[in-house]
Amino acid sequence: MQALLWDIYCRVIDNLGDAGVCWRLATHLAQRGQRVRLFIDDAAPLAFMAPLGMAGVEVVTWPRPGEGLAPGDVILEAFGCDPPPDTVAAMARQPVPPVWVNLEYLSAEAYVERSHGLPSPQANGLCKWFFFPGFTPGTGGLLREERLLEAQQLFDRDAWLQAQGITRQPGERVVSLFCYDNPALPALLQSLTAQPTLLLLTPGPAQQQWAKLKHPAPSTAAGFRLHHLPWLTQSGFDRLLWAADLNFVRGEDSLVRALWAGVPFVWQAYPQHDGAHEAKLRALLQQLQLPPDVATLWRAWNGLHHPWPGLPQLQPAWQSAAQAAREALCVQPDLASRLLKFVQSKLQPGC
Repeated sequence: MQALLWDIYCRVIDNLGDAGVCWRLATHLAQRGQRVRLFIDDAAPLAFMAPLGMAGVEVVTWPRPGEGLAPGDVILEAFGCDPPPDTVAAMARQPVPPVWVNLEYLSAEAYVERSHGLPSPQANGLCKWFFFPGFTPGTGGLLREERLLEAQQLFDRDAWLQAQGITRQPGERVVSLFCYDNPALPALLQSLTAQPTLLLLTPGPAQQQWAKLKHPAPSTAAGFRLHHLPWLTQSGFDRLLWAADLNFVRGEDSLVRALWAGVPFVWQAYPQHDGAHEAKLRALLQQLQLPPDVATLWRAWNGLHHPWPGLPQLQPAWQSAAQAAREALCVQPDLASRLLKFVQSKLQPGC
């Protein structure tokens, strides 16, 4: 595979998903022999996500107009963030312009297959290509590093928990919680007290909401334990999901990591005022074919079903669905591999 210089542009709008997806992609490309410059306007999340950095990946502060470096062979803008105007102008001046790719948001909706790989001719003569991550062979796939499942097979969850200062009790289920602000949190906490549970709270809204509860009664329930986690590296977050019996995750990056963990999980879509998250949730539920009571829980956790249905038991059907989804997705090429192949096919200029 030809080695190219990739410029990935990332704006951290809010939360952590923008930086998380871009960093994972950058490292996956570097591991395949590519050179990567990650232009990011807020590198602060990388301090805990990837404190050691990665060979082959250079982190560059988002350049101001007139201060941009010469464009690389590939310009990848994450989620339609638009490269700086001076960079686009420099691209247009080159005899052979870079391959320009817009990496879109992840969705299981039907439009993804229709839109994946389409060109967008620009007024200056350049061509931008749309690359859509997705769950089917007709999309751009999902981020998955090489030998991920082999690493999981060697994972010792009790040893990892003990390294976090946690000792799992006999018969205790482990639940992780990574969420946006969610009005259903008190109902979930009450449901978790039905059996011995160790709840692992991630930093951010999960811990902040817990602190704001006026009557956090579940903390005193018999068999219910709570542990506040620190910020974890991306590798550490993966292992958190491997260590749990049930994961509550949010957004794009942690959804994919929960799928690779292969254990029951509940996803919270990024809430949008226009209700667009409902279509995303409905499409993903159709893709995963979860048991009906689990699907109801997903809708309730996303504010789309009332009243609160309670927490289903971790029955074999839920576990089987999680494992079946992972197995089906793992036989497909990963996103970085598909992206490399796509870019190689577009090295000649024009749409």
